[in-house]
Amino acid sequence: MIPKKQNTRLLAIGIGGIALIGAVFLVASALKQSISYFYTPTELAQTPPSSHKKLSLGGMVEKGTVKRGEGLNVQFKVTDFNNTVLVTYDKVLPDLFREGQGVVAEGTFGENGVFQATRVLAKHDEKYMPPQVARALNPETKAAEGS
Repeated sequence: MIPKKQNTRLLAIGIGGIALIGAVFLVASALKQSISYFYTPTELAQTPPSSHKKLSLGGMVEKGTVKRGEGLNVQFKVTDFNNTVLVTYDKVLPDLFREGQGVVAEGTFGENGVFQATRVLAKHDEKYMPPQVARALNPETKAAEGS
């Protein structure tokens, strides 16, 4: 027979282990929901993600494609100079958002092929471009990183 003191200790260790496993599971699932994968328009064209999966789309705002609708609604196309993706957004755009500039849009890719942005980030000065966008738009940099 196991003495009562050992039995209590084993029970405490077992409950602590179960609590630790539960905490790890909750943290992992919370992180999984907040992770946003970065895609270029070409990557989306090659392997479209499942709809309603949170992701980031990066590239350049194609010139002549910004169309404002009623209220804050706006549509524009993001390009990596190989493919383009139509983006819709219904909030205030950043002050530095312009055609021909680098942009990262966070949101979901709809079944209709339109990206519904929940957040739009624009470059903040003349020389800056988000690193993911710069790498995606420069094939030489991308090839050097892969080797």
